[in-house]
Amino acid sequence: MGKGEGENQTSITEFILLGFGNVPELQVLLLLLLPVIYVVTVAGNILIIVLVASDQHLHTPMYFFLGNLSCLETCYISIILPRLLASLLTGNRTISVNGCFIQLHFFGSLVGAECYLLAAMSYDRYLAICKPLHYAARMKGRFCLKLAAGSWLWPFVASTLLVCLVSQLIFCGPNEIDHFFCDFTPMTKLSCNDTNLVILVSFILCSIEVLSTFILTVTSYISIITTILRIPSTTGRKKAFSTCSSHLMVVTIFFGTLIIVYMLPDVAVLRDLNKVLSVFYTVLTPLANPLIYSLRNREVKEAMRKVIQTMRHSQKFRWI
Repeated sequence: MGKGEGENQTSITEFILLGFGNVPELQVLLLLLLPVIYVVTVAGNILIIVLVASDQHLHTPMYFFLGNLSCLETCYISIILPRLLASLLTGNRTISVNGCFIQLHFFGSLVGAECYLLAAMSYDRYLAICKPLHYAARMKGRFCLKLAAGSWLWPFVASTLLVCLVSQLIFCGPNEIDHFFCDFTPMTKLSCNDTNLVILVSFILCSIEVLSTFILTVTSYISIITTILRIPSTTGRKKAFSTCSSHLMVVTIFFGTLIIVYMLPDVAVLRDLNKVLSVFYTVLTPLANPLIYSLRNREVKEAMRKVIQTMRHSQKFRWI
């Protein structure tokens, strides 16, 4: 018997996002923390965008990609967090089927774009440290624009294709998604249709976007670390590593939790762990991005100092 045979084929019009409803204490903690995290994340990432755009010293490929990453993180957290906060505040966990498709589409697009941007940043650091004589010739403005445009465009196309396939499925109940946002696997489990084709396409696209960029990033950092270890002086090694340590921390948090979440077996015992780990790459990675780059990066701190000084001078002039 097929998956949908013998079942009620009435198509549902809305889903219920269960979120963390089975852990009331965690809901209270999230309600207190998430608004602060959202404000800090958006403000921090917008600050980095402003600094990169306004400071001439940051008009380099590394900071061009960082500006793109900060823009992405601002969009990324805004897809997930406001909806989660609204459900925690009102207790209304429903979301329309079309609303779920839209959230899934933008979530998939932005996750893919982040994978490509992080890989592009690791390639930039690889050239700067391992091939310094070729860096200026290869990382020209037009090439960087193409890398950034491709990082945004291809995941958008891939996510559009996947969501178009998912939208052809019939959802006839139950309508409860055991997650705090519309993720692919919990959604397709609720379909009455045969989902083999959709799952196959999803696997192929994820392999292209996540695994390929992860392998490229790991390969780049193996070469970077090998090159750094060959530097004879301790000071030289520290200086070289400082140029990529911030990016390495962001990469580790993002790819580490993303791979763990989607490699965990889909069993009831691990679902709560899956949701907690999902918080890392949907909420904490966008928060970590501005904090790590602003606290550990000398150029960003210097640009921030200049902005603060300019603001103080303008305020002083206004009073005069």
